[in-house]
Amino acid sequence: MGGTRSELAAYAALAVAAALLATSLPACSTLGSVKNKDGASTETEARNVAPEDPLARPTQVGWTSARASYCGFIFNPAALRANFLAAEAQAGNTPEQMQKIEHAYDYTLDSVAKTIKDDSRYCNTERTAAIRKDLNRYLAGDYTPSARLAR
Repeated sequence: MGGTRSELAAYAALAVAAALLATSLPACSTLGSVKNKDGASTETEARNVAPEDPLARPTQVGWTSARASYCGFIFNPAALRANFLAAEAQAGNTPEQMQKIEHAYDYTLDSVAKTIKDDSRYCNTERTAAIRKDLNRYLAGDYTPSARLAR
């Protein structure tokens, strides 16, 4: 392991940078799902959750509720949550599954609310139209995981 002190320092710095990059890449991926996670911690994760993911519904309904609340939609977020959870229970989910579903909903709602709270330009015309479409579907009892973010 020969080389000057500056070369060794440069190699060490590159090794540390490579290790940091390798550990941060999986956390940035939006192509994966929220399986085995608490829910979506960012808006990007929420909108890109795979429809077949068992936590897609609670993630996207929680995401939409957070966005609709932030953008001033008039609806009852607690009633939406209660109706959603009742539908999930009626669908035959076990108590253990219901616990995960409830946690994913709440975690996503809280996380997304925190990530968008300081964006004064968040509620643009396209985005509010997309939120309205998804919110109306959810309020009507259709919790199909297909919410998308208008840019």
